[in-house]
Amino acid sequence: MTVKVSSIGLKGLEGYRVQVEVQVTPGTESMVIVGLPDASVKESKERVLSVVRSLECDVTNKKIVVNLSPSEQKKNGPLFDLAMTLAVLKAMGNVQEDIPTDTAFLGALSLDGSVQTVEGMLPALISAKALGFKRIYIPCDPAVPLKMIDLDCVVIQHIEDVIQHLKGQTILSFHTETEHKNNQPHVFQKDFSQIIGHEHAKRALEIAAAGEHNVLMSGPPGCGKSLLSETFVSILPPLSNQGKLEVMSLYQLGRENIPSLQFPSYRHPHHSASSVAIIGGGSHPKPGEISLAHRGVLFLDEMEEFTKKTLDMLRQPLETGMVTISRAHSTVTYPASFILIGAMNPCPCGYLGSNTHYCTCSEKQIQAYRNRVSGPVYDRMDILLSLKSVSLDQNTITQQPSSAIRKRVEQARKKQFKRYQEEICNAKVPFATLTKTSPLTDRQKNMLSQVSAKQQWSNRVQIKIVRLARTISDLKQEHVISDESIWEAMTLRRNNTHKIKTAARET
Repeated sequence: MTVKVSSIGLKGLEGYRVQVEVQVTPGTESMVIVGLPDASVKESKERVLSVVRSLECDVTNKKIVVNLSPSEQKKNGPLFDLAMTLAVLKAMGNVQEDIPTDTAFLGALSLDGSVQTVEGMLPALISAKALGFKRIYIPCDPAVPLKMIDLDCVVIQHIEDVIQHLKGQTILSFHTETEHKNNQPHVFQKDFSQIIGHEHAKRALEIAAAGEHNVLMSGPPGCGKSLLSETFVSILPPLSNQGKLEVMSLYQLGRENIPSLQFPSYRHPHHSASSVAIIGGGSHPKPGEISLAHRGVLFLDEMEEFTKKTLDMLRQPLETGMVTISRAHSTVTYPASFILIGAMNPCPCGYLGSNTHYCTCSEKQIQAYRNRVSGPVYDRMDILLSLKSVSLDQNTITQQPSSAIRKRVEQARKKQFKRYQEEICNAKVPFATLTKTSPLTDRQKNMLSQVSAKQQWSNRVQIKIVRLARTISDLKQEHVISDESIWEAMTLRRNNTHKIKTAARET
């Protein structure tokens, strides 16, 4: 007789149903696991046999064959220990009760039968409902927010708890969830009201936050590029429950400490980081910085110092919001929908356009320096900001706190969600949907094409200008894209290459 028990396997962040099939026949005492198991799954046979013997189940002169279906998918980790042990006990007759097909079992086993948590528990739970499971048995893990998961989860500590619960007995759960920082009021260390000057940059960052647009800032050292980017998170809306679960899952798979989840994450990798650290990878591909910044901000300071290969690898995630990592053993896809903020100096010495220093770079040096960031990457930046140093005694026009700006951003995003009938912003929505819901007038199309021809903008840049204009109109609570919004969008995207060349010649 063949016994089948369900479990869940992981391929990146995506879960799939694993059918654990067990057949016990007379023969030399042994246990064989088939179905493309890795080393950690093969080692499960020793743990399973030890637990089976501890439950006084005699496997002498029994040959146990375990098949993990689907056989073409490689199985990783000790996630299937509990399901395999339960299937063996059922095949040996120690468990008489029927095991429902809509019930999954997750967890690793100790030699005494204790059930332990494993890596990837949260993404497996998120996938369980989509796979059609109605109940799932899991080990006690305070880091898993069961209250946020709409699923019947039975928390267990020992395999005997599973057997008793299948018989109809009630299990007293001692599971207590960790109180994450997202349950407490969040106080930002930096606020927009503390930034002196830079009114144009603040306005641009508000637009970027409202529509999830990418920003590239250029300016001399100390002009405030890093300060603006670090304060940018304070005007982003809080994460939804779905967003929190996705971010927590990625951090667990990346073996990172889970940050405060009340607001989007902020990742700031050093320019010496490898392409694998930024994009993700390894023999068993793990999320990189771009996936850890999912639904948040990725800040690349000294962007021109990153390797050209690494920057060019950002092109696919910036377009699709996903990153696919291919290795010899497996190919996985992780979500990577983030707001990219880049900061760079305008020239090698850093003082081109500065109010306090003279630039000593030639035009050739400046152009070679700027060419470290390729044209396709420039094309994928929605807003180009040129910053200058600000005097500390300068009076600011407005001193709005981040909370006031964040309210306007939230209202603009709600307008977008309502228009597109899903949680997606203007920078990420398909362009066909954008033009269908917010078409341009003939006059606006002619105006955009004339300026684009003069500025030599590509089709991608023109599309980004339309997206920016739609976001600006949303901030104004306008139902259609106005002419003023298009003009402001073109101003935010206007390239200052010509000005740099002219300034270089004058020096």
